Amino acid sequence: MRRFITLLTDFGTADGYVGEIKGVLLTLAPDAEVVDVTHEILPQDVDHGRLTLARVWRRFPSGTVHLVVVDPGVGSSRAALAIASDGRFLVGPDNGVLSPAVLAGGARAVALPVPAHSSATFHGRDIFAPAAAALARGEPLETLGVEATHPMIRRTPEPTRLADGALQGEVILIDRFGNAVTNLVGLRGGTIDAADRQIAVRRTYAEVAPDTPVAVVGSTGFVEVAVRDGNASRTLGLSRGSRVVLRTS
Repeated sequence: MRRFITLLTDFGTADGYVGEIKGVLLTLAPDAEVVDVTHEILPQDVDHGRLTLARVWRRFPSGTVHLVVVDPGVGSSRAALAIASDGRFLVGPDNGVLSPAVLAGGARAVALPVPAHSSATFHGRDIFAPAAAALARGEPLETLGVEATHPMIRRTPEPTRLADGALQGEVILIDRFGNAVTNLVGLRGGTIDAADRQIAVRRTYAEVAPDTPVAVVGSTGFVEVAVRDGNASRTLGLSRGSRVVLRTS
């Protein structure tokens, strides 16, 4: 059976950390195919990693092993986890970055042991990668550690209903295009109040003139505030946590 191991980290590609992890994976699971999801998660940004994982983990075939390293608490008492969820496996720190899989029905998790030789600053190489390789070889999850009954869970904030019926939400992510992704589930219409402006919700960016603010329902189903051919974060002064309001009438 063809097995995939994906990598999602905040390492970047300048320092060779990704290469070290790949070296471990290919040594311990030489038949696995290693796929880079991204190494451009914002440094130490667990929620950025969590939201990115939520997009992709079920897009890969059953049996895929997702190795996720966004780990500002590396070397601390936080646990190292391996998880089986919806036919796939995930390995990473117990800091909430793996929440999308933990929240799926029937998820099982084990806490991985920390070998004495492990670097206190590079669990991705010394703990997570060997566990991911073992899963890719077909080793049962339960053989890798002891049951973890309460993995940490981080959730996207829920919008709130205002007295006039509108939904108040917030920006949860700024993507590389400067689009402000909100926690508002999209409707094909209405307006978004953001940055003291009322912005129409359209189907595509192209429905407004260049340099014009527009709201669209992105591929995740969340409303995104954008500027056509521009950067909404810079133009409108939006950042994570900025207030937005969806009005449908």
